[in-house]
Amino acid sequence: MLAGDVAMAETNTTSTTESRNKAIVEASFKAWKDGAGSPFDLLTDDATWTIVGNSVVARTYKSREEFLREVIRPFNARMREPLKPEIRRIYTDGATVIVFFDAKGIARDGQPYVNTYAWFLDMRDGRVTSASAFFDSLAFNAFWARVPPQ
Repeated sequence: MLAGDVAMAETNTTSTTESRNKAIVEASFKAWKDGAGSPFDLLTDDATWTIVGNSVVARTYKSREEFLREVIRPFNARMREPLKPEIRRIYTDGATVIVFFDAKGIARDGQPYVNTYAWFLDMRDGRVTSASAFFDSLAFNAFWARVPPQ
């Protein structure tokens, strides 16, 4: 096999993996928007989730359960109408899927919660093994302080 053939085979494998990962993430966002699941269903049990920045929840969570317990469940307990995502762009780079999206919902106090996110999802075998999330910390912190969980 020639070096060019090896490079072509690796490119085809990477392209297939990228396409598969992108489709899996897009389907999870559609399920989230439809109220039938979420991207968090893709997390492995030992997945790490890092919230970057200065929000009150910014840090690295060492497992799926820790992240759900400390961030997602308390977030959802503050919402009257669930958060619904709208993908602006989705990119792949090797095993990483990058999702740039807006999300909005209605908090328990009747006020809207609106934010824009960028998630970098590192995947293996169709599952998310680690993630880094970026969003507007000021909007998040105001919501988190204003609305107690129910």
